[in-house]
Amino acid sequence: MGYIRAEEILPIEVIELIQQYIDGENIYIPRKSAYRQAWGTSTQIKQELLMRNQQIYQDYLAGSKTSELACKYYLSKKSIQRILRKMSK
Repeated sequence: MGYIRAEEILPIEVIELIQQYIDGENIYIPRKSAYRQAWGTSTQIKQELLMRNQQIYQDYLAGSKTSELACKYYLSKKSIQRILRKMSK
């Protein structure tokens, strides 16, 4: 995410109004609801995580312990347990 200087796009009156609430700090202005995208829609991360989780489940079914899976996939044991619960459904 890039930053845009307020002076480049906002009228001075709006900047002065914002400065009454926050002066010299970075703020995030969310998109309008109509333009929001679901998490992961602009990348392949959802598919990659699903494939990783399926592999974790297959490794578990093949006999790997949760502690081994945690080390192999650089996740906590709790995360592995959560993935296994979800994948078993």
